Amino acid sequence: MIEVAAGILADPQGRVLLMQRLPGKHLAGLWEFPGGKLEPGETGRQALLRELAEELGIEVLTAEPLISLPWHYPEKTVHLHAWRVTAWRGEPHAREGHPLRWVAVRDMDVATMPAADAPIVTALRLPPYYVISACPPLPQVAALLGGEGGAATPVLWQLRMPETSREDTRRVAQDAWDIHPALRESMLINHDVELARELGVGVHLKAAQLHELDARPLPCNAWVGASCHDAEELELAARLGVDFATLSPVCATASHPDAHPLGWERFAQLAAAARLPVYALGGVGPDDLARARAAGAQGVAGIRAFQICS
Repeated sequence: MIEVAAGILADPQGRVLLMQRLPGKHLAGLWEFPGGKLEPGETGRQALLRELAEELGIEVLTAEPLISLPWHYPEKTVHLHAWRVTAWRGEPHAREGHPLRWVAVRDMDVATMPAADAPIVTALRLPPYYVISACPPLPQVAALLGGEGGAATPVLWQLRMPETSREDTRRVAQDAWDIHPALRESMLINHDVELARELGVGVHLKAAQLHELDARPLPCNAWVGASCHDAEELELAARLGVDFATLSPVCATASHPDAHPLGWERFAQLAAAARLPVYALGGVGPDDLARARAAGAQGVAGIRAFQICS
């Protein structure tokens, strides 16, 4: 397996730097995040600093892990370590002849990028918080979850009403849109694929559905998440083309007292081997975001921990 470090650099407008692979190289002509192979004895961070200095002529000052994932090409297997570069010295420029361009995350076309970069693009588009609730996450609640400068922190919202009818779920969803239209873009319906299609929103699959489905149930313009508890379910989710997974339980929970928690060490192992972004779920909340990210999580998910419903 070839270990590779990649850097995500964003300009003040939020556009991310992409680099085109040179002719004669593997996947020539495709656009990727700058970076390269780890040399013997190097850590991912050390390789990131060296590669970005060599390719872009910049000195990385601060960087944090975004996602780590394996990917199997017919010719080779790579393990990508993507880093969000938050500060650097110097002006990025092509030192080795690679064409460069800055692209808004929403405008990135994964069809023009290496397949292994698609989950990285998804990770860039996903927020750090995933709220699971029968009540919509109001903007003032989202702001309490760590918004900077008073701005609301982006969240995904899974509408989960296990003891109500489809009609009641539909009504709650539509009432939420009437009050906050932007919620429609971040909403997922718990397990009901048919209702999600009808409403034009995302769906969060149960683990059992991963064994029943043979293809992604919704188009790529709608979020598809999945509940996972082990490596097998994470791999099934990736094969279906699911956008992200929740992995649980990380810690002990009052709702599932008999469930054996994974713990952060095991969570980190499973997340590093997964081919998609993974949210930590189970006994975690907003205050655990830094710890979750250090373990390779996209962010944290929860029901009671977010206390959305009054």
